[in-house]
Amino acid sequence: MGNLATESLDTSKEGAKVLEEQEARELLASLDGWSLISVEGVPRLEKVYSFKDFKQALAFTNQIGALAEDVGHHPALLTEWGKVTVTWWSHNLGGVHRNDLIMAARTERHKN
Repeated sequence: MGNLATESLDTSKEGAKVLEEQEARELLASLDGWSLISVEGVPRLEKVYSFKDFKQALAFTNQIGALAEDVGHHPALLTEWGKVTVTWWSHNLGGVHRNDLIMAARTERHKN
């Protein structure tokens, strides 16, 4: 399957489609602690990261924000005392694209 974190994002708009649930789950199996959830019927990838305090949680949030901004693909980030919830999905497609799994894998590079 390869390393998702090293894959290039697919930036083509033409033919972009969400992954079938089974394919998303198979790819997600290589990412520790990530879940496939549904919010208002829209599939999303989500993980909660724990930190010792708000300062560390905020620093992680800023790292992921910079990572997202660099590639123009942005997650939902909920920063709280001692934790950050990261949620990836392709808003324009209404579900999970392979790019979301790539970005989840890249997010893993920034933990701790």
